[in-house]
Amino acid sequence: MAGTITSREDHVGFRGHRTWVRITGDLGGPKRPLVVAHGGPGCTHDYVDSFKDLAATGRAVVHYDQLGNGHSTHLPDKGADFWTVDLFLDELDTLLRHLGIADGYHLLGQSWGGMLGAEHAVRRPPGLKSLVIANSPASMALWIREANRLRAALPPEVQATLLRHEQAGTIDSAEYAAASRVFYDRHVCRVVPWPPEVARTFAAVDADPTVYRSMNGPTEFHVVGSLKNWSVIDRLDRIAVPVLLISGRHDEATPATVQPFADHIPDVRWRIFEESSHMPHVEEKAACLAAVAEFLDARD
Repeated sequence: MAGTITSREDHVGFRGHRTWVRITGDLGGPKRPLVVAHGGPGCTHDYVDSFKDLAATGRAVVHYDQLGNGHSTHLPDKGADFWTVDLFLDELDTLLRHLGIADGYHLLGQSWGGMLGAEHAVRRPPGLKSLVIANSPASMALWIREANRLRAALPPEVQATLLRHEQAGTIDSAEYAAASRVFYDRHVCRVVPWPPEVARTFAAVDADPTVYRSMNGPTEFHVVGSLKNWSVIDRLDRIAVPVLLISGRHDEATPATVQPFADHIPDVRWRIFEESSHMPHVEEKAACLAAVAEFLDARD
């Protein structure tokens, strides 16, 4: 049927493992493709699936599950020393080469994916045409500070439950999960109940939390993983492409965590979605996708 948007799935060989990828639309189309990097670290592509709708504008959209997650190879026996920023940068470069788009593409990274996108951009890859950093902090020190501030605004009984289980080492308990969900419903996704694609991602993290717990920790606000001291702030002036920042007014990635991107990236603009938290692409889908489409179209 004329006008039908097709999609295909593939696996990319990477360091003896496999990275799952899905291409929606035609990579040979009139517009540069958009590559979408999901968050976590340790989530899956499911919760950022809505960006595939941008293929209706004539632009191919590439989703992939990062190594250790989703449909890609799982490595539950690997320790924190394996799960590094450089590993995921290498995986992204491998994907771009495999798809034949390394000479011209846009990149959108959400949450951890935006951190990865910034790390990718500061290296000035010649094929990168623009970058969307969605709901991402510029440093984990800022993230932890703001997460603690937001946590302190939770009901006292919720705070007490969280602290009790953290001190006792019982963070796998149902009670801790329920208390954590209060934070998530305020600052991660305010659509209740969670849409199926969001629920699928969190279920996948629960089923295999290897990457998330190694790099982040048990929850969004209890960060004890290898990324704890990560920062890109002192390198942001090296980003040489136009950048769109996206965040939500109720986002766990608060304006304070995003501000260094706005201060130090030479060519940058920032859109805050007033009714959203950490997922404007879910919470205000139409407006968010329209903003991204407009930005990308102006950079082709």
